[in-house]
Formats: sequence, C-alpha cells, structure tokens
Amino acid sequence: MTEWPARLVLVGAGKMGGAMAQGWLDAGLAPSSLTMLEPYPSSEIASLAADRGVALNPSTVDAPPEMLVLAVKPQSLDQVAPQISQFAAERTLLLSIIAGKTIANVLARFPHARAVVRAMPNTPAAIGRGVTAAFANRDVNAEQRRWCERLLGAVGAFFWLGDEDAIDAVTAISGSGPAYVFALTEALAAAAERLGLPAELSMNLARGTVEGAAELMRRESATSPATLRRNVTSPAGTTAAALAVLQGPGGLDDLMARATAAARARAAEMAG
Repeated sequence: MTEWPARLVLVGAGKMGGAMAQGWLDAGLAPSSLTMLEPYPSSEIASLAADRGVALNPSTVDAPPEMLVLAVKPQSLDQVAPQISQFAAERTLLLSIIAGKTIANVLARFPHARAVVRAMPNTPAAIGRGVTAAFANRDVNAEQRRWCERLLGAVGAFFWLGDEDAIDAVTAISGSGPAYVFALTEALAAAAERLGLPAELSMNLARGTVEGAAELMRRESATSPATLRRNVTSPAGTTAAALAVLQGPGGLDDLMARATAAARARAAEMAG
C-alpha cells in the first residue's frame, strides 16, 4: 500500500483547490504525480506549477488517473463533468469537496466511477490549519482511504464520518465556522467603538484578542475551552458580568444553535 496515489488530477485550483495542492506538495507528493486543470489559474497557481514542476492545463492527460479530485464550484459541476468524464474509470477514486453535492449527485455525472469520498474542508486549509471531515462509500478500499487521510491530513486535522448525512452538520460547524469567528471579531470591534475607543484601536484589540485566545487554546489542547474560560473569569468580576449576558437567555449558546441549524438546513437544501 502507498501513501500517495501514483497519478492525481485536480480539477479546480481556486482558493481551496490551490491550498490543497500546496499542502500536498509540501507534505511530499511528487510534483510529477499531480496534474492541475484550472481554466483561469491565478498568478499564485501559475507560479506554484512553474516553481514545483507541476503540469497545469496540459494539452493531453493520461487517463484515467488513480485519483480525481473535484474542487469546482457547485454551479459549475454540470458544465465541467462532461469535459473530464474520461478521467473517472471504475478503478479511479473520486474525491469531491464540492459543497452541497452528494455522492449520488457525483456518481450520476460520472457513471463509470465506483469509489467516491465526499469531504468538507474549511478555509484555514490555506495555512495548513484546516479541519476536514469525509465520508467514503462502500466501494472505497483501504488503500484509497489511506490516500485520503494523507492528502486531507496534509492541510490540517482530518476525521472520517460514518454517515454521509453528517456532512451537512460538519458544513454548519467547521465548514462555515471560520465566518462565525470573523463575525465575532467584527462584533467585538464594533462594541469597542460603542464604548468610545477609536476604530483602528478597536479592530486591533479585537483581532489580537481572537488570535491570542485561539493560539492559547491550541497550545493548551489538553485543557477544555470551559476550563480556559473559567481561568479568565474572576467571581463577580468584569468577565463574569459579560458572560452573564452572553450565556443568558437568548445569548450565545442559543444564537449559535439557531445559526448552525440554519446552515445545516441550507446545506441539505443544496444537496437536493
């Protein structure tokens, strides 16, 4: 068994696809094993291909590869699928990171394929700190699972799911989650301005606080977030006064539950 597929074709080298390609190469994937198909490559992708010796939009591609990674936008799949269908044979593993497209959706467009893994990464994959969860259909063999673990683990933490429907919940939590953190940072900065602090200082305080708290949580991984929170909270102090609002009726717990429920429902709608 090998850690990497001998030949891998990446279809879609935008922000997420490009981040994954960078992570794979940095983790040891041979550049000669990778082919990238991207009709509008950014300067960063063009430089990556040139600097690392990766084939970018070659005139011909040896088909089928051992692995075909689908990283196109959901609305582009119907247009792209007929153009790349020759790359998906019975022995080819399809790895789809297309939001809202089920394994059934993918197989309907690649009728010769059998083995499909559906994954949901998030944007911190661009700095090697992503979180990805994936579900494999019954045709994915042990070696193909190993490839996915190696490839998706190269851009951050990786977890297998036992149920494809769980992808919608993963989308609501980690897939969309970075936006929640960014929104929290915006809200904290706006609150600082309402308390009379200058705008630039407000944003610097908010960003620095979120970044520092996240790094502390990373370094203290053996300590639960609840314990870290309690460590900051003196009885009857300022933090306790703020948390009484955040954790009160209609507070952060309720808002997050409603927000993620809305995200999961939308993910289910997109999957059809």
